[in-house]
Amino acid sequence: MKYQELYDRSMAAPELFWEKEAQNIAWFSAPKQSLSKDEDNLDRWFADGSLNTCYLALDYHLETGRGDQIALIYDSPVTGTKKTYTFRSLTEKVAQFAGVLQGLGVSKGDTVVIYMPMIPETAIAMLACARLGAIHSVVFGGFAAHELAIRIDDARPKVLLTATAGIELTKIIPYLPIVRMAREEASHNVDSCVVFQRDVHPETLITELDWDNLLSKAEPASYVPVPGNHPLYILYTSGTTGVPKGIVREHGGHAVALRFSMEAIYGMKPGEVYWAASDVGWVVGHSYIVYGPLIHGCTTVLYEGKPVKCPDAGVFWRVIEEYGVRVFFTAPTVFRAIRQADPEGLQKANYDTSSLRHLFLAGERCDIATLQWASKLLRVPVIDHWWQTESGWPMLANPVGIEPQPVIPGSAGLPVPGYDIQILNQDGQQTPAHVEGAVAIKLPLPPGFLPNLWNDTERFVKSYLSRFPGYYISGDGGYKNEDGYVFITGRIDDIINVAGHRLSTAEMEEVVSSHDAVAECAVIGVKDALKGQIPMGFVVLKSSNQEPLHQIQSKLILMVRQTIGPVASFKDVMVVKRLPKTRSGKILRKIMRAIVDGKTYKTPSTIEDLSVLAEITELINAYKSNSSS
Repeated sequence: MKYQELYDRSMAAPELFWEKEAQNIAWFSAPKQSLSKDEDNLDRWFADGSLNTCYLALDYHLETGRGDQIALIYDSPVTGTKKTYTFRSLTEKVAQFAGVLQGLGVSKGDTVVIYMPMIPETAIAMLACARLGAIHSVVFGGFAAHELAIRIDDARPKVLLTATAGIELTKIIPYLPIVRMAREEASHNVDSCVVFQRDVHPETLITELDWDNLLSKAEPASYVPVPGNHPLYILYTSGTTGVPKGIVREHGGHAVALRFSMEAIYGMKPGEVYWAASDVGWVVGHSYIVYGPLIHGCTTVLYEGKPVKCPDAGVFWRVIEEYGVRVFFTAPTVFRAIRQADPEGLQKANYDTSSLRHLFLAGERCDIATLQWASKLLRVPVIDHWWQTESGWPMLANPVGIEPQPVIPGSAGLPVPGYDIQILNQDGQQTPAHVEGAVAIKLPLPPGFLPNLWNDTERFVKSYLSRFPGYYISGDGGYKNEDGYVFITGRIDDIINVAGHRLSTAEMEEVVSSHDAVAECAVIGVKDALKGQIPMGFVVLKSSNQEPLHQIQSKLILMVRQTIGPVASFKDVMVVKRLPKTRSGKILRKIMRAIVDGKTYKTPSTIEDLSVLAEITELINAYKSNSSS
C-alpha cells in the first residue's frame, strides 16, 4: 500500500485502522473495542484486551521458532566486554529475575525504580517488571541524589534496583552513595534495594541486597496477563515548574505502535539487526533498544560507550560492521561529535558498513550540514524524524517501510499514519504553507502516545490539551511546505522578536552551521533595550580548523546578514569549547538565555556536564565586561 493511501485510511477511520494493526500482535484476549473513554473522559486504546509485553518480546519468539536467534548484543568498549543473548537465554534470565522481584513481594500494579547503567541487567530488569505486570520507572544512572529522591517519592516504588557504578570514558561513577543519599532524602520508604555488583567497582553492601545472591535462590516466574490499558512504565521528563512529569505508557497501545513503527517507519524485518545508540534512561532506549526491536523479532544492540574516544571516532563504524547493523538510529549531536573529531571522516575507510540500509536521526533538530556530511560519508539515506518522550514513537518521518519518500533537508518528514499534525496560529487556525505556527496534533492521539501523567490528570490537561481544545500541543514550532513536509523550527520560545520582526533562531543556526569550520552551534535570543531581543551565536569549531577566530566570526555575521537580512541584527558570535547539553544531546538554549540575561535558572537534572555551564558563564561575563567598557 502507498504511503498516502495508508495515511488517509488512518485519518478517515482511526479506530478501524488501529484495530487492524492490533491483529499483528499476540493477544491473550483480543480487544473488542479499540478506542474508549476512561473515567476522566480521556482516550484509551485497547483497554478491554489482555496481553503481556514481556511475552511479546520474548516468549512469543520461542513459540514461533526464534529461540536460537540472537536477541541482544552487549558491546561495552569502556569495559572491554562483549556478550550476546539468544531469545531463549534472555527469556530464561528475565524469568529468573522476575522470580527475584516476586520473592521481594512485587506483583501486578507495583512500581519499581531502576537506577542503572547501560548493561544487559538493566534491560533484563525492565522486562522482568513487565513480565509481572509491575510498572518500572528507569532513572538515568548518574542523576543527582535529589533528583532520584523526587522520582522515588512520586513513583513510590516497592523495590529499587541499582548497580555499584556507571563507567565513563575516564572515570567511574559510584552509584551507591547517590542511592543512599536519595533514600535518606525521600519521604517514601523503599522496601528493598537490590544491587548488581560490577567487576570494575565492587562495593560492600549495608542494608542493600545482592543481585546475584538473590538470583541464585529464585524460581523463574511466568508472565502475567494484564489489561491493554495497564501501565507498563513511568518515564520522567523535565517540567517547566521544575517538578518532573511522569509520562505513562500502557501495554496495549505501546506494543501495537512499536511493532507498526519497526516495520512501517524503519523498514525492519524480523531477524535483522537494529541499533539505537541511546540510553535506556531515555524514551529512545525504552522504545528502540529494549521493546520495539524485541517485539518485532529483531536483534538489538546495547552499547555502553561514547561515539568518540572508544578508542576513536571510528567506533560506531566498527559496531555497524561487526554486527551487520541494518538500521542505525542516533542523535544529530553524535554525528557532530564525530565530525568535530574526524572532519574528513577518515576513520570510516577502516570499516565495511555496507550492511547499513538507513540512518535515522532524532532528539535535536538536524541541521542540513550534518545531514549532508553523514549522507556523503555513509552513502545511505539519512532521515531526520521527530518525536517526543510524550509520543513514545515517531510523529514525523520518512516511512521507508511503507513507501520511501524524497529526503528534504531541513524537514523531519511527513506525518506518520495515525498523526493528524497541523500548524496552528495564535487563534488556533491552520496556517498556510510556509507560515510558521505551533505544531499540534488533532485528537484522538494514536496508540502508544501517553494517555495521562502519573497521578496528575489536571497537569496533563493543562500542559497538553488546554491551549487549543481538541488538540495536543507539542511545544514546538514549525511549518509545512506545499507538499505536506513538516519543518520543525525548535521550541516555541526559540522564536525571537527583533524590533517587531518574528525570527527563527533555528534558521540562523542553519546558516551558521553551514560554515566549513563549524562543528556545531546554538543561536539564542537575548534581551536588548532598543530592539527587545537580538540573536547571539555560540559556535564549536572543528578540531582541524586553522582559520583565525576573528575571521570566522566576521564571516558568520556576514552570512546571516546576507541570508536572513540586516533585520536579524546578528552581530555577536562567541567561540566555545563545548555547548551545554542534556545527556540525550539537547542543547540547553533556555539556560544559555538565562545566563546572558542575568536571570536565575534551575540546573536540569539531565545535564551532561555541569562544568560546561561554568565555562559558558565565565565567557559570557567576560564578554559583557568587555562590551560595557
